[in-house]
Amino acid sequence: MEVEITSKRENLLLKRFEVKFQATHASEATPNRETMRAEIAKALSAKKEFVILDWARSDFGRTRTVGYAKIYKSKEDALKIERKPILVRMGLVAAEVKAKKEKKAPPVKVPRKEEAKPAEKTPPKEEAKPTKKEEGAKPAEKPKEEKAAHAEKSAKKAEGEKAEAKKPAKGGK
Repeated sequence: MEVEITSKRENLLLKRFEVKFQATHASEATPNRETMRAEIAKALSAKKEFVILDWARSDFGRTRTVGYAKIYKSKEDALKIERKPILVRMGLVAAEVKAKKEKKAPPVKVPRKEEAKPAEKTPPKEEAKPTKKEEGAKPAEKPKEEKAAHAEKSAKKAEGEKAEAKKPAKGGK
């Protein structure tokens, strides 16, 4: 694998060099992070512990990888500035293993005693509809007000029909 530095920039504020590189791996698979870190450190004559590989991308079917790395002047500077997951990935800090909490046994469910429920109020029964036998016997009587209103309507309707019958037809002699 050959590493070519495409750009190098010094960042005085963060006490590091920022490098873009291109790695060619003709007869090999895409190299892993540790191999690329070692090659970049060799190309820049730096220690491998000071090199933080930020990202590396390979195109499908190509034997070229392009990436970005940061080279710190000391390990302490890297530990101050870089995020913890990145330091763990590079092997500069050991990963913290969270202690697993002991699972408590689930509480035993005690069956509930069925309590007497208060009597539910039942809705009042509606008047039963007459069955076929009852229909023929006697129809339900309507209130007096409805009967009177119905009688008035039918009387007006009858008067209107008589008045129309008396009118002469148009166009006739």
